[in-house]
This record gives sequence, structure tokens and C-alpha cells, in this order.
Amino acid sequence: MTALVIAEHDHATVKPATLNTVTAALACGGDVHVLVAGANAAEAGKAAAQIAGVSKVIVADSPSLAENLAENVAAQVLAIAANYSHILFPSTANGKNVAPRVAAKLDVAQISDITKVDSPDTFERPIYAGNAIATVQSGDATKVITVRTTGFDAAAATGGSATVETAEGVADSGKSSFVGREVTKSERPELTAAKIIVSGGRALGSAEKFTEVMAPLADKLNAGLGASRAAVDAGYAPNDWQVGQTGKIVAPQLYIAAGISGAIQHLAGMKDSKVIVAINKDEEAPIFSVADYGLVADLFVAVPDLVKAL
Repeated sequence: MTALVIAEHDHATVKPATLNTVTAALACGGDVHVLVAGANAAEAGKAAAQIAGVSKVIVADSPSLAENLAENVAAQVLAIAANYSHILFPSTANGKNVAPRVAAKLDVAQISDITKVDSPDTFERPIYAGNAIATVQSGDATKVITVRTTGFDAAAATGGSATVETAEGVADSGKSSFVGREVTKSERPELTAAKIIVSGGRALGSAEKFTEVMAPLADKLNAGLGASRAAVDAGYAPNDWQVGQTGKIVAPQLYIAAGISGAIQHLAGMKDSKVIVAINKDEEAPIFSVADYGLVADLFVAVPDLVKAL
């Protein structure tokens, strides 16, 4: 029984989501191999070989894999899929783009967003916005799985000594082409990797107030800046700041929610955070039900006072 983890990488380094996925793969039992599919990705392959618990890294190098087009990456996975009992992807935009294609081609049921491995064929995953946990058992010969990274601790990025092999890269499928990419650049940590996240809600009232009140706190704490769906829909914050079921799923060491009522949609995205601090003037707000520390106060007073205290 051998599991294959599809690495999330930028061709030079391995992204943190890969480390959590390796932990899930180790829980499935047996050896763990990692596929690094990219272009000029030898450095990413070396980084993957250092991950604790990984026994082999396969580096597939091809110009067709330079932009992580889902059709080409799926073809690369399928080229070696017969060797594996489990194929695991991080539950990221890339992972969720490729995994269904692999499952369909293998004619198996995808097991999505797992948070726990009970046994090699039985897994747990949240349903109903995390209000219930489903236990799923699969009889498929190959299990195609996406892993909710917040459900697993990250494997150590160093200390491993996996062998590195090369595989022939697949040809371009011709089904899609890369047109362009607009990348948001920020000096703040990326939400899914941030150890501290400061989030604001619709109560902030405007984009200007959102920046004026929340940004100084995020800067003081070197934190990622997040927002509720209501704040994003109102135009107070960009889409890539959204935390929640339809946004980003995060589990930082510290999550500070200011002016967020705590709708189910938002709680599904952050309730696994290690410490949750809520600031809201409504003492009945649902956010207090999951908060470790709650402050019933006007955020326009409390947040600036907190910044001064820091």
C-alpha cells in the first residue's frame, strides 16, 4: 500500500499545504511518495525530499506543466496512478481543480475535504458547513482524496531523506492554454499560511473604515488580513480576503474577529483556529459561542485601544 501526494509548489519551493497532506498520507499507512509536476522544478523536488516521512519523490519536468494547467497535471498523475492505492491532493484551488479529473478518469468516487483518517479505507469529512461530520468508507481500488489542510498538522519540512526520481513529463493536452495571471502582492502573510489573522465584518461600514481600523492591528501583529463574506459582498475588502465556507479555510494560532456576527458560513472557515478572540457590541452574537476570549464593545473604540496597548 503506497500513497501519492501531489505537491503544491512554485517550481522552486514546496508550499505549506503539501506538508499537511503528507501527514494525511502517512495516516493511510504504507509508504508515501510525492509527485512534483512542473517545469525546471528540480529545486522543489529537493525540498520535497527533505519532508519527514516521504520515501520517494518523483519529479516530472515539462514545459506543459509550467503553469499547472489542470488537464496536463491530471494526465501526469494518471501516467503513474496505477502504482498507488491512495492519491492525495491539498484541498486548494489547484488540488480541487485536478483531483476530480483524476477520479473521473479512474472511474472512482472522489473523497473530498477529509479532516481525519480512521483507517486506510475510512475517512471523516465535514458536511453542512461543518455542523456535522460524515464518516465515509470507500471500496475503490484507488482512493482519490482532497485534504482539508487545517485538519492535519504539518509534517516536518526537514529531516527526511527521500530518493528523487525523474519521470517523463506529459505532452500538452491542447485542451486549454495559459493566457495570463494577475497576482495580488502584499507584504502581509498569505491567509492560509498566516499564524495570526485579523478579520473584519460588515459592521465596519465602509472600505475606508475597514482599512483605517483593521490595518494598524494587522500591521502591529504581522498578521494576515481577512474579512467576512458580508464585508466582501459590501465591497469593503477584496475577494481573496474572504474567510468562510465559500472563501478560505484557515486555522491560525490566533484569530481576531472584529464586527463579525459569526454566521455559519464564516464559522466554517475559522473555527479550527487555536485561539479565537471576538470583538462585537452584540453580546448575543453567535461568534461568542466559538470564541476563547470575547469582548462586548464597540470595535471602533476597542480595536484602536488594542493597537495602542500593543
